[in-house]
Amino acid sequence: MPLPAMKLPGPDNPYPITLPDGTALKSTVLLRAVLDHPQFQVGAFTYASDFDTPQDWATRLAPYLFPFSQERLRIGKFCQIAHGVRFITSSANHATDGLSCYPFQIFDLDARMAMDQPDTRNTTVGHDVWFGHGAMILPTATIGNGCIIGAGAVVRGHIPDYAIVSGNPATVVRKRFDDSTIARLLALAWWDWPTAKIEAAIPAILAADVDTLETLAP
Repeated sequence: MPLPAMKLPGPDNPYPITLPDGTALKSTVLLRAVLDHPQFQVGAFTYASDFDTPQDWATRLAPYLFPFSQERLRIGKFCQIAHGVRFITSSANHATDGLSCYPFQIFDLDARMAMDQPDTRNTTVGHDVWFGHGAMILPTATIGNGCIIGAGAVVRGHIPDYAIVSGNPATVVRKRFDDSTIARLLALAWWDWPTAKIEAAIPAILAADVDTLETLAP
């Protein structure tokens, strides 16, 4: 049976899921519509869910990323972030070049104003990445497109496109597709298509029909 036509929510709608009684499900949000943080950048249609709905989604997801932080957290389009996921960004790191890692300066106003942030590297996530329950993303991680981050995984370093990772430290279990298919998907970059084109392509995406997806490309 063919799939019915599907529509994406408005990319600036904070609550994309409507319950049967017509009310909005407040525990799932399109992040771009609810974030107001200069160092936290999120693409269209990326959502996060949390059973304990926060007032401040940026602080919940990235508690060490402050407006004055020198690093950035960048997350692409169409990512899916489950309950308990945390991004531990570079501002969480202490200096390690002294005899102690204790941050003495932060307790003295003058010293704090003069101190340099010891780590300013960014954390970057590609498009269409699924973060399972309780995953932790460590500072400076770079996650490719189409990855699946297993529940409870602790991710550091570079994760290649369309990899499935799990464990602590997270390791690649396998690739979701063969190298040829991955190359075709990266060339298509369907997440960058106009919304109407993506909606028309949803059946092919769900069916893993790359041939049809290629015929629908703008």
